[in-house]
Amino acid sequence: MSEVEMKIDPARASALVSQLQGVTERIAAVAKGRPVRLVAVSKLKPANDILALHQAPTNHLHFGENYSQELAQKAGLLPKTVQWHFIGGLQSTHCKKLAKIPNLWCVSSIDTLKKAEILDKYRGDLIKAEPSTSKINIHVQVNTSGEESKSGCTPGEEVVSLCRSIVNDCPNLNLLGLMTIGAIARSVETTPENENEDFLLLKEQRDLVVKELGLDRELELSMGMSEDFEGAIAMGSHEVRIGSTIFGTRPAKADAQILA
Repeated sequence: MSEVEMKIDPARASALVSQLQGVTERIAAVAKGRPVRLVAVSKLKPANDILALHQAPTNHLHFGENYSQELAQKAGLLPKTVQWHFIGGLQSTHCKKLAKIPNLWCVSSIDTLKKAEILDKYRGDLIKAEPSTSKINIHVQVNTSGEESKSGCTPGEEVVSLCRSIVNDCPNLNLLGLMTIGAIARSVETTPENENEDFLLLKEQRDLVVKELGLDRELELSMGMSEDFEGAIAMGSHEVRIGSTIFGTRPAKADAQILA
């Protein structure tokens, strides 16, 4: 099925557009002219919803998914102009499949060199076969809260070492910046006035990487979700990941449909 054949309910599309525009306005109010990328997190939502936002009037580009199989299925149905972000917990066994998706724009949850090397290898194979294919942008995930339940590199040498290896040894990847999810309790308390400890630490780690690697370019901060994105932007975030505020409550995974 192509996007031409995909049915979009006008009432649903109108609601989605309104919700996306509402988030965009909130971002702009805090960003004060600074560009901030909005990744619309569409996990467990049908491809129809994504197409409704990717086409006019919003023409939104960046969509995030948490499950590699779901991303691959949706990428096969939707226009190649969608710029996909993989933002979920990444397993090494999924890296090959992800790397072969031509319009995979970013993987935001890299926390080991092994995962980066697999992505790099198979992206390189795709670029050789299809030279117009872009490198994959990478955010290295940092466990800023120290929670055992959270993925991510330990702040300090582990973050620096992984970033150095990606820059020096993974020619088919582009180190875009660092990402954190942080502690829920801190997220709830975050406001544009109340700085989040996780976000402060991510900024420190970004500055450390730039210094230690001698980079002459800025690295992004990917931080901020529905609960705390305005505070994250106030602290310098270049990218926020917003799901339920745009798409509404998600179904259980067992009830989710790729097509509505």
